[in-house]
Amino acid sequence: MNTAYGLKQRVLSLASAAEFEALALDVFRYQAAHNPVYARYLSLLGTCPETVVSLEGIPFLPIEFFKTQRIVTGTASPQLVFESSGTTGSQTSRHFVADPAFYARISEQIFEQTYGPLQGLHLLALLPSYLERGQSSLVYMVQHFIRQTGSPHSGFYLRAEGDCRRLLLELLAAGERVLLWGVSYALLDWAEAYPPPPDARQLLLVETGGMKGRRRELVRQELHDRLKAGFGVPEIHSEYGMTELLSQAYAPGDGVFRLPPGMHIRLREANDPFAYLSPGRGRQTGGINVIDLANVDSCSFIETKDLGNFGPTPGTFGVLGRFDNSDLRGCNLLIP
Repeated sequence: MNTAYGLKQRVLSLASAAEFEALALDVFRYQAAHNPVYARYLSLLGTCPETVVSLEGIPFLPIEFFKTQRIVTGTASPQLVFESSGTTGSQTSRHFVADPAFYARISEQIFEQTYGPLQGLHLLALLPSYLERGQSSLVYMVQHFIRQTGSPHSGFYLRAEGDCRRLLLELLAAGERVLLWGVSYALLDWAEAYPPPPDARQLLLVETGGMKGRRRELVRQELHDRLKAGFGVPEIHSEYGMTELLSQAYAPGDGVFRLPPGMHIRLREANDPFAYLSPGRGRQTGGINVIDLANVDSCSFIETKDLGNFGPTPGTFGVLGRFDNSDLRGCNLLIP
C-alpha cells in the first residue's frame, strides 16, 4: 500500500498516534525514493533513509525550496499549481498538485471534524487579495466548501459593502448559521466601518491571517479583540494553512490550534535547525516544522519560517509570528 494512492487512503483513515508514526515513516521512505529534490537534500545531509526508524530521525526540507525547485514526488503530472502571496517583486512559492480531488477531500474532512457538516451553512468568503492573485490554494479550498454548503447565498465577495453585509444581516436575522471567512485586513475594515450585527449568535467568524501590506500587522490577541468588538461575537476562529501544505489546523475560538490526524509539528531551536524543543517544558518558542501527510505528491516534511509554541495539551500549538526577513504571507502576525 506504499503507492501514492495507498498512502492517501491511509491518511484519510488515520485514527491513532501509533498509526501516524508508521504512516509517516512509510511516506518518508516513499518520498526519499521518488522525490529527486528531497533525495538530494537527504544525501547532502548524510541521511540514509534505511536507517531512519522514528519521527525524530526525519529531516525537514526548508520551505524556501518551494520557491526555487519543483518539489514533486512520483511521476504523476501536476493538475494544478498553487502559488503563494508575497511582497511586490518577491519570489513566490509554488506547490505542484497532482490530485486536486484529494486536496478537496482532506480539507473538507479536516473542517468537518472541527466544525461539523458544511451542508446547511451559509459561507460568505471575504478574500479579496486571494481572489485578485489567482492561483490560491485557499480560494480553491473555500470554493469547494461553498459548493458543499448547498446554499444559494454562499459565495466570494470582494468587499463588505453591498450584498455581503446585506446577506449577513438577513441570514442572522432569520436565525441561520453563517460562516464568515475573511482575510484579516478586510475583516478589520468591515469592523471599523459598520456597527455590529444585532444578533451574531449564529455567526462563525474565521480569520485566515495577514494584512498583505494593507494595514499595520497586529498581534493575534489585539486583532481578535478588535474583531470581537466590531462583530459582536464572543470568539474569533483562526485557520493555519499555507500554499506548501494541503492540510489545515484550526483554532476554534481560543487562539490554540488543534492538529488534524494527518499533521504533526516539531519546534526547532531558533538558532539551530537541527536541535528540537521538548513538549511539556513551559511555553518555549521555536521554529515550526510541520509533518503534513497529505503532501504525498510533494514533500510532507517542511521547515517553515513561522515561530510558535506547544499548546496546553498534546496535539495543540500556538503561532506567534515569523522569523525576521521572512516574506509577508497569509499567517503573518507580530510577536508581542
